[in-house]
Amino acid sequence: MELIVGMGNPGVQYQMSRHNIGFQVMDRIAIINHVLISNKRFKTLYGKGWIDSQEVVLAKPMTFMNRTGGAVKKLVNFFTIGMDDLIVIHDDLDLPFGRLRFKRRGGDGGHQGVRSIIESMGGNNFLRLKVGIGRPPKGIDPAEYVLDSFGESEEPILDKILDRTADALKVMLLEGLETAMNRYQRRIKKEG
Repeated sequence: MELIVGMGNPGVQYQMSRHNIGFQVMDRIAIINHVLISNKRFKTLYGKGWIDSQEVVLAKPMTFMNRTGGAVKKLVNFFTIGMDDLIVIHDDLDLPFGRLRFKRRGGDGGHQGVRSIIESMGGNNFLRLKVGIGRPPKGIDPAEYVLDSFGESEEPILDKILDRTADALKVMLLEGLETAMNRYQRRIKKEG
């Protein structure tokens, strides 16, 4: 069984923010795979189901991003998941908008949610699927930028990015990390 955690902040005001792309991906994965994310435990919404032949728990911690680790640790313990079977989906400022990157181990890259998970888990040997949101324009504070909604030029391709991220995760689960990395770690092209 794999525990897949989409990161975001709870509350309607953050629902469509760049920082909540992990929640948006999780919702898309749930719809595609007919998993109902409705159970509540450990300050988390989660659902159990299948992505083809792989049993999964899809989770959305309802804590603020910088406190995600405690909820994730409780889920890992409850479902007796090894750190190798934990996948965290989150936004990344340092990747261009739409770019995907898989990563195992390493630091938090300045991401408070990832830092919280590393600290709570006592290690970093979990898989991350980073979804690029790009850097803010000059003069815009990154903390404000991540809490802002996607821009007009980004919205038309957001659906494709969510679908592509769900596909990348499925390929990783069924065909392996290397195959997924080779197939999906490139930028999505804008239409026009």
